[in-house]
Amino acid sequence: MDSMADHAADEQFLHRAFDLARQGIGLASPNPYVGAVVVDPGGNVAGTATHTYDGVKHAEVLALEHAGSRAKGGTLYINLEPCSHHGRTPPCTEAVIAAGIRRVVAAMPDPNPLVSGRGFERLRSAGVHVEAGRLEEQAHRLNESFARYIRHGVPLVTLKAAMTLDGKIAPPPADALQHADGTPPGGWITSEVARAHVQELRHQHDALLVGVGTILSDNPLLTDRSGRPRRRPLLRVILDSRLRLPLESRLVQSVTSARPGASDVLVFCSAEDEKKKVQLQERSMRVEKLPATMPDGRPDMLAILRRLGELEITSVMIEGGATVNWTALAAGVVDKVFLYYAPKILAGTGSIPFAAGPGFHRMSEAAQVKSLHLHRFGEDFAVEGYLRDPYGD
Repeated sequence: MDSMADHAADEQFLHRAFDLARQGIGLASPNPYVGAVVVDPGGNVAGTATHTYDGVKHAEVLALEHAGSRAKGGTLYINLEPCSHHGRTPPCTEAVIAAGIRRVVAAMPDPNPLVSGRGFERLRSAGVHVEAGRLEEQAHRLNESFARYIRHGVPLVTLKAAMTLDGKIAPPPADALQHADGTPPGGWITSEVARAHVQELRHQHDALLVGVGTILSDNPLLTDRSGRPRRRPLLRVILDSRLRLPLESRLVQSVTSARPGASDVLVFCSAEDEKKKVQLQERSMRVEKLPATMPDGRPDMLAILRRLGELEITSVMIEGGATVNWTALAAGVVDKVFLYYAPKILAGTGSIPFAAGPGFHRMSEAAQVKSLHLHRFGEDFAVEGYLRDPYGD
């Protein structure tokens, strides 16, 4: 087989490892998404595996167990560097060496700066041929939330919004709460196809975050309705400084009894109302008070993210509204955006803008979105891009 054919085969097996890794979405956090493929010396797939948190064993170990004696002299394809340290499991590098693997093809090193490269070093010292860096950009995107979390102790923050071409996320405020079928008072902006994709995005995140204004105006459920399995429920985070969250809201009514501290709704407040706090807690909701360090009496956004990091939340998607969007941008905590646009124009001064606040006063101060990816959803489209490199300092 010539080098070009080898290269094509390597990428084919790596793509299969990526597909296996994606099967861990919703099931692996706070660990990374990892898929592994073991190919025997004859070029045949001998073992495959996906890592899940509850499964404990890492993907490469499971794939090697699946392959058995056929792994000897073969190649391991994996999207992430095998670990070389003791965690919940022994080092995977030792299992790879013991299985007699001749060659390891990995897409990227471990993003944890404390261990990055050590797995490769251990394998090479044992005589295993290691090739790293192929399809690295794709590997980076797959585990960007883990990278942000493991390097900085805070979740990756994605700012998501659906808006008209002129940047409006809602028509003028309506008096009524959301309709019983879930339709917002002013009607949907984007199409059903785009809204279905939002559920896929929600499934990819550990938590959603909104301000209480969104609950008051839209009365949403904020649930993951993708139908895909999750290891733990999507955490619904509400910023509610004065505890105005209505007890009759769909969100509060949707909370089922849970173990203390295990509710899927977490309310952050600053001016505590003891009576309301007790009422929410009686409905199995978590309420935590944070210092009101901002001039408007709100908790600091970075303090909120640090708390979520302590709860092993690796990714959070902000779904509004306008005030929270601006607060997050102004605080510099947004890592990426996923902005849906519908071919509609609302215009008018009463419609709600994407971000409501003083704004940046100079073009040089504006939030710069880089590494753009465009997506189409019927007549709608979306812009995905980064304000910060999740792998940076």
